[in-house]
Amino acid sequence: MAKETGQKLIAQNKKARHEYTILDTYECGMVLTGTEVKSLREGRANLVDGYAYTQGGEVWIDNVFIPEYTQGTWTNHSARRKRKLLLHKMEIRKLEAKTKETGHTLVPLSMYFKDGRVKLELALAVGKKLYDKRQTLREKQDTRETARAVAAARRRQQR
Repeated sequence: MAKETGQKLIAQNKKARHEYTILDTYECGMVLTGTEVKSLREGRANLVDGYAYTQGGEVWIDNVFIPEYTQGTWTNHSARRKRKLLLHKMEIRKLEAKTKETGHTLVPLSMYFKDGRVKLELALAVGKKLYDKRQTLREKQDTRETARAVAAARRRQQR
């Protein structure tokens, strides 16, 4: 069997970039069972309600939905169990210190296969206020409108 190379996206948390201001991102591995990996190979996972926390010098992720493997037997996993994340000790210490500050949280952004192994992109984030969300949407809309206007002007110029 050939060894896998490259990246394959499994799941993405698009809502996180809207709800939080991303300060820093980390790539980490996950401790998974066999049926969880088989379920992920089918491309089934949901990160929307997930969150991570530090406990006893370890980082854990909870409430990430990986559905049960359809061909699994009694060895199947529970869908929303807490899973251990694999990071370097210095990164864990840094995350522990940052999450103790008010308003900082750990949010999963995406889950993907990298060279055959499941990786999770974890973000250190601060929650946005309602007016921040509105401002971000307004900025996106403004940049979209300016890009359209520039494209229209170029089209008129080419005629």
